[in-house]
Amino acid sequence: MAAAREKGKGVQKAGKCSVSQSPFVVGSIVRILMKDFLTYTTCEVHPGPNLNLVLGANGTGKSSIVCAICLGLAGKPSFLGRADKIGLFVKQGCMKGVVEIELFKSPDNITITREIYVVNNASVWFINRRPATLKTVEEQIADLNIQVDNLCQFLPQDKVGEFTKLSKTELLEATEKSIGSPEMYQFHCELKNFREKERELESLCREKTTSLEKMKQRVERYKQDVERYHECKRHVDLIEMLERKRPWVEYENFREQHEEVKQYRNQVKKELECLKEMQAPCTKKIQEAEENLRNLDMKTRDNTAEIRNISQKCKEKQDALEMKDKQIEEINQAFRMRKDEETNRLKKIHQTQLIIEEWQNELDTMAVCENLQPQIDAVNSELKKLQEERANIDNDISDLRAEKNNQEREEKRIIDRLGQLNNIMHMKEENLKMRFRDTHSALMWLRNNKDKFKKTTCGPMMLEINVKDSAHAKYIENHISDNDMRAFVFESQEDMETFLVEVRDHQKLRVNAVCAPAESYAENLPSRPIEELHRYGFYSYLRELFDAPPSVMSYLCYQYRIHDVPVGTQRTRDMIERVIHETSLKQIYTADERYIIKVSTYTKQKLSSNMCLREAQYLTSSVDTDERGLLENQGQDIRNTLKSLDARLTALLDRQKLLEHKDNKLRQEKKALLERGNRRRQLESKIGVKYDSLRQLEQDAIDLEKEFQLANVKIKEINKQKSELVAELMQLVKRIIPLNIMKMALTLQMTRATAEKNKLQSEYKAGTVQLRAAQQRFHELDNRKQLLYEKCVELMKQARHVCRLGPDQDFPEEFQVAFQTLPDTLEEIDAFLNEEKTRASCFTGLSASVVEEYNKQTQEIQQLTDYLEGKKNELNNYRQNISQVKEKWLNLLQVMIEQINGKFSKFFSSMQCVGEVDLHMENEEEYEKYGIRIRVKFHSSTELHELTQYHQSGGEKTVSTMLYLMALQELNRCPFRVVDEINQGMDPMNERRVFEMVVETACKKMTSQYFLITPKLLQNLNYNDKMTVLFVYNGPFLVETDKWNMKRFKKRQQRLSEFNK
Repeated sequence: MAAAREKGKGVQKAGKCSVSQSPFVVGSIVRILMKDFLTYTTCEVHPGPNLNLVLGANGTGKSSIVCAICLGLAGKPSFLGRADKIGLFVKQGCMKGVVEIELFKSPDNITITREIYVVNNASVWFINRRPATLKTVEEQIADLNIQVDNLCQFLPQDKVGEFTKLSKTELLEATEKSIGSPEMYQFHCELKNFREKERELESLCREKTTSLEKMKQRVERYKQDVERYHECKRHVDLIEMLERKRPWVEYENFREQHEEVKQYRNQVKKELECLKEMQAPCTKKIQEAEENLRNLDMKTRDNTAEIRNISQKCKEKQDALEMKDKQIEEINQAFRMRKDEETNRLKKIHQTQLIIEEWQNELDTMAVCENLQPQIDAVNSELKKLQEERANIDNDISDLRAEKNNQEREEKRIIDRLGQLNNIMHMKEENLKMRFRDTHSALMWLRNNKDKFKKTTCGPMMLEINVKDSAHAKYIENHISDNDMRAFVFESQEDMETFLVEVRDHQKLRVNAVCAPAESYAENLPSRPIEELHRYGFYSYLRELFDAPPSVMSYLCYQYRIHDVPVGTQRTRDMIERVIHETSLKQIYTADERYIIKVSTYTKQKLSSNMCLREAQYLTSSVDTDERGLLENQGQDIRNTLKSLDARLTALLDRQKLLEHKDNKLRQEKKALLERGNRRRQLESKIGVKYDSLRQLEQDAIDLEKEFQLANVKIKEINKQKSELVAELMQLVKRIIPLNIMKMALTLQMTRATAEKNKLQSEYKAGTVQLRAAQQRFHELDNRKQLLYEKCVELMKQARHVCRLGPDQDFPEEFQVAFQTLPDTLEEIDAFLNEEKTRASCFTGLSASVVEEYNKQTQEIQQLTDYLEGKKNELNNYRQNISQVKEKWLNLLQVMIEQINGKFSKFFSSMQCVGEVDLHMENEEEYEKYGIRIRVKFHSSTELHELTQYHQSGGEKTVSTMLYLMALQELNRCPFRVVDEINQGMDPMNERRVFEMVVETACKKMTSQYFLITPKLLQNLNYNDKMTVLFVYNGPFLVETDKWNMKRFKKRQQRLSEFNK
């Protein structure tokens, strides 16, 4: 009998297996050694080849064996779900721990050793006592098909719930790795890789085919452009040659014209010289007549200037006479205006006398002014009272408005602050929506349908909980499970069922819900006041760190005992050993860690485990509910105060309007009284003013006789000046008459001289007509010759320039040959040139780059065609590979799933339930989305439902998980399987059935090694001789490891057997 021992703890192995050939499967665990590991100081375990049933009370160290298997076989701490650092698995107070696992292999077993160091969380590896690297260890373990990260092979206690969370795809991959042939998972991976490459190639081929078509279309367009370009080039070359010949033809035409004009000009020049010799005598006489005519013209101009001077003086005298007439008219006009002023004065005197008479009559009829002063004083007194009352009301209105402004400012401050608090709640809801969309959808439905529930309902706890200090959020989130953080809280079981039916069954939402206890636990007192724990560094219980609705607080106190879980500081961590032994606390928090303390059932020894706190995710934003409630109450008080102020202000304004109306009425009455007393005085004053005006008008009288005499005197003086001007004008007239007579004589002499000159010119003209015509022709021909010469020179330069010839370069022969085929006249050249230009102008938007682009595109099309052909061949190869691999993989996969389904259905049938396993695919070509679907039915009245983490109960999920693992057991190619405390969620009937299936399946020949960890078993279970039962004991009276003697134990057992007989 093999055994394992530890000081103070022991693991006893019951059962026996003896065969000639080793019953162990390659890779099975033969031996496990633990030193200073978790609860063990030293412990060695020798499991059997089939079912190993590890039994022991909670806290004795069963799960420590599971942890040793995982970590000793290169597993990560995250696979266990306990701690995130490897150093935390070393026994408390030690700096180093060792895990050694011996694996069966022919011919020699493999021993893997892992030394774990607390400092830096480091590990050192050994294979068969020789140092090795982690990579080497992982390769050795992979060769033995050991997968501690596969939940189908290794299911630790804290990962049982995660099995149902596996997606169909993840379950398929885990099953392939666990029981499939080595090539099955390889085929699956190849299919996924091939499919991914196929998608890439299909996308690439589509893209390149599209590009190729576009390029061909572009090249087709370019081809037409290239043909048009070459045709256009032929026209352009012909146009260029025509343009080169045209200036030479034009030059030749002008040169011929120049020679003709030159000959004709020389002939006209000879004729002109003969005519000039014949006209010389007549020219002399005409010159003498012109001299005489110039002298007469000088005398006439002097006479005309004298006449013009005297005429100007006559005009000045006439203007002066007209000015004197205007002065006489102005004097008469002034007298008439004075006469009109006197007439108006007399009219004003008459009108003033009438007004005075009218006002005097009114004054005579008016009675003596009565005494109105008492009435005026009474009105003034009333006005004074009104003004005082109005002043008081104005002051009251000002005070009320000031108070109202203050209240409105305070109300705005409260609204702004409430807005900030509501914004925090909105941020929390957005966080919920982003992380748990189904929960957020259920929350929106709940808010819109609160009338369907009988009692108060609360949303997800992560929204209802408000942490007073965000630094404390990590304690609450580490203490409350994630499922409960997003769970809805109800006060009535009926309300919760109504909610779940709607959101889970009808809306298919994955949500959680809990029901608060009927009796409130929110006010439960802790086991001891927090003041007693201050000396250990504790400053508060969890309940005091946050606020929540009563139902939420009651549930948390009932479920998580938050009223009795203290929170400490780094000081608590420093003295943790003392805290554990001196207090009876079961859970405590330090600054960055959580401690769970359990008491051994047998030794009463305290066992503790700790883990680092993860950072808060949901409760970092909090709302102070006390402040929010206080602000809402203050806002209501302010609104009530504002209503009261508005009512008082309205009453005062109405009173103010009434007083203002009375004030206006009294003022009008006072004004009427004052006007009655002032009318007589006003009339007397007005009459006095009119009398003054009348006297002033009488004093302003005008003497018209005197004004008439003054006007006559002025007119006589002006008439005297006019007579003097007339005398001077007559003298000037006498001087101008002889001058005019002389002017007439000179005019007659000039007429005779002009007639004589004209006669001579007529005679000369008859002889000079031919001379002028000859001169005219000569000048025209000379100018024409010069222009033609300059034009010839210009055309010669232009022609040589067009043909790109130098000044001394001869005319090329190629141009002579080309010019012979072209027209010889300008008209024909221009017509031909216009025709070619018209044709060339039809080819617009073309350039030499079109040809270059066409050639470039043609080359690129050929390259792309070759590339695309290669990719299509590659794609066809991939499709052939996929077809071949798919057929192999699907054949293996379907056989495997049929085997699993057969055994799974058989297990469920034996429990009077229904279960099936099938292959699930969304698209036949999407190999990464293939998966295994598990469907179960535990009640005859229900239908088959897919196994999920939400639909089935905890026990149903556990049974389904266990039976699926059993279905894999006989097919399993992995060397061992570990299942830790999976039977804890089952009812007794299911636990018995499942246990019998495990025994029957795991104890068959050549099945994988199986570890079943459990703290208890039902009575009267069926066992098998191939089972190995490992009992885990602990206590102060156990024999130390090095003192165990198996022979003595056997002898003692024999004596006891004989004694009993």
